Amino acid sequence: MSLLGGTVTAEQTAAYLRTLPAIRERCGRVHELAKQGKLQYFDYHPEKEDDVADFCVNLMKVRDNATSSKSLTHTFMNEAPHGRWSHLDAGIERVQPLIAKWGAGAGPPDVKEQARRVLDLTLVSVLLDAGAGNVWKYVEESSGLTFNRSEGLGVASVHMFESGFFSGDPEQPYRADAAGLSKITPEKTAAAMQVSESNPMDGIDGRASLLFSLSKALTANPQFFGADGRPGNLIDFLESESRVDEGVRIVPIAALWHALIEGLNPIWPSRITFGGVALGDVWPCPSLGASVANPVEGDDLVPFHKLTGWLTYSIVTVLQRILNWKLEGIEDMTGLPEYRNGGLLVDLGVLSLKEGLLTINPKSGLPRVPPSHPAIVEWRAMTVIELDRLAELIRKKLELTPSQLSLAQVLEGATWKGGREIAKIKRPDTSGPPIEIESDGTVF
Repeated sequence: MSLLGGTVTAEQTAAYLRTLPAIRERCGRVHELAKQGKLQYFDYHPEKEDDVADFCVNLMKVRDNATSSKSLTHTFMNEAPHGRWSHLDAGIERVQPLIAKWGAGAGPPDVKEQARRVLDLTLVSVLLDAGAGNVWKYVEESSGLTFNRSEGLGVASVHMFESGFFSGDPEQPYRADAAGLSKITPEKTAAAMQVSESNPMDGIDGRASLLFSLSKALTANPQFFGADGRPGNLIDFLESESRVDEGVRIVPIAALWHALIEGLNPIWPSRITFGGVALGDVWPCPSLGASVANPVEGDDLVPFHKLTGWLTYSIVTVLQRILNWKLEGIEDMTGLPEYRNGGLLVDLGVLSLKEGLLTINPKSGLPRVPPSHPAIVEWRAMTVIELDRLAELIRKKLELTPSQLSLAQVLEGATWKGGREIAKIKRPDTSGPPIEIESDGTVF
């Protein structure tokens, strides 16, 4: 095995597969196979990447009425980074008005407590953010607006948070803690999310199970979440891992990743255990395993940790916006391997499915498979590396550097929204992805 240039233990492999660098490294191996035409389910067409970059740039241009390359460049540079905050504010602002509401009350919380509360909301909202299906919608009573998919889940989570749904303290609804989360059931979650026979949601049991399991994880890891088992207490852990440079608090992204990957590990359903460790969002890729000379156990595994990555990006937004902290090493973060980013690649021809290998849903005429299927593993691995490549292409077209246009900004303003837009064009009835995933509420 090539991990350390020699024989390694299962425990070392498991530890490696839960690091940020492992995601890009293992996905990069799959990408190399694609260049050689050795994937089992997909053909790779790199000549189409420029079309995808143009589609994303033109989408931004139309969306923001950019009339020149200069104004378009300015638009991209000022794009908010990818994070849950933007979904919580779908249609109208909700987070800042919440913060203002707290400040207007008796004994207003200090800035750290504000950050703790928003982090509480962010974490539970991300865990609710798996694919909801093509039918479900959420109607916001106060605004009269209707939302579906990620925005609907985000808006619903805001109102659940305001009502004290996640809090174990009746005197303080604006928090999430182990006591409150331990009382969550599928029935309560379904009611709060307006789920009914006429408004069904995929994976409602999985969502509720994740939140219930979160209560146990918070209690089991006081070093990250404090004695009261609260997600927002990550603020205090990260402060202890930080340094101050010229008046700016600098937090290593590795510290945040470590806290999330270790502290939340118990909540993920057991799929693969390796070296005595439940790996979470890590999957076997047969085409990768077949490419390794003298393979050993674990050589075929590809880590994604999508929800951990999505949560990391989302928490970074909270730390930056509320506390003005700086995150160090954020370039190690990868693009998110989910169906919007991946769908963009399939719909615009960078990836094409090989004929006759996947089960077709007779209702939609689209392939439909579970997230564990090797085709989905190949698709997600390719998505991670292609997002890096697309980010470079977009920067080149706009004459920007990575410091001027981060991967997180590309994800928010270009690829994720691009994937959604092309899905609307290709499948206007559902706006769903080109490959249907049998969601259980715990992966996407």
